[in-house]
Amino acid sequence: MNETVRIILIIVISVSIFGLIVFVWVKNYIKRKIDYYLEEKNKKNFTKD
Repeated sequence: MNETVRIILIIVISVSIFGLIVFVWVKNYIKRKIDYYLEEKNKKNFTKD
């Protein structure tokens, strides 16, 4: 029983850490894409005027 609880805790902690890393990576990736497209939109607006 004690060994099973330890294995379950290791799995839960590992999945949590992996999920946090993926979340941060996706958040930064989306932020870079949004910043890029906003910059492109601003360039088009400035050249249009």
